Amino acid sequence: MTAQQPEPVRIAMWSGPRNISTAMMRSFGSRGDCVVVDEPFYAAYLAATGLAHPMRDEVLASQPNDPAEAAAGLFASLPAGKSVFYQKHMTHHMLPGFDLAWIGQVANAFLLRRPEDVLASYVVKRESVELADIGFVQQAEIFARVADATGKAPPVVEGNDVLADPAGTLQRLCTALGIPFDPAMLAWAPGRRDSDGVWAPHWYHAVEASTGFGPPRAGLPAADLPDHLRRIADAARPAYETLAAHRI
Repeated sequence: MTAQQPEPVRIAMWSGPRNISTAMMRSFGSRGDCVVVDEPFYAAYLAATGLAHPMRDEVLASQPNDPAEAAAGLFASLPAGKSVFYQKHMTHHMLPGFDLAWIGQVANAFLLRRPEDVLASYVVKRESVELADIGFVQQAEIFARVADATGKAPPVVEGNDVLADPAGTLQRLCTALGIPFDPAMLAWAPGRRDSDGVWAPHWYHAVEASTGFGPPRAGLPAADLPDHLRRIADAARPAYETLAAHRI
């Protein structure tokens, strides 16, 4: 009788936009045992909101527009030899009507960046921005839901902590997720991946040129933001600080 294969470790990494989320996807994708998926609810989010994002039509055509179908895909069988499924999720994609019951069946982790720095980067790519677009409130809500369900805080990593000490931070993250650290996570080949979302040509120029994690980023003083962005940053800060208190 053939031994039954163990259930793969399915990792939901929850981030807002303009973090190092795509670099983290590259890092996990460099593991020999790992499959990655890029923002699987993006099309469902656009279909439900009607928002005019860059490359909207291409995104809608590339993914399930039904959030239940997108969630089902997160539990598909993995190819032979693969035992880790890394899911790059944007917290703002999870709209109030989307069923989140599935998160109890995966290992959840959270990736942070200061609101001021997120906003400064976001408006370079998309001028219009509201608090809901940068995902901090939704991130805190998902964090609380996971903590309540498990009785403990799920792992949180700050993007700059990864950049300052990739090996140490990723080792702690892997331990928290119940998988071994793989040094292959520290470097990758440049270029695009088949697993990248179709939106990559608009958003991924920097990561496509990268071969590993870059140096830590200097934080932007809040005073350097225009007033309307500073108000959004101030509104996001309580959610950010709630998660930052649990950084590993």
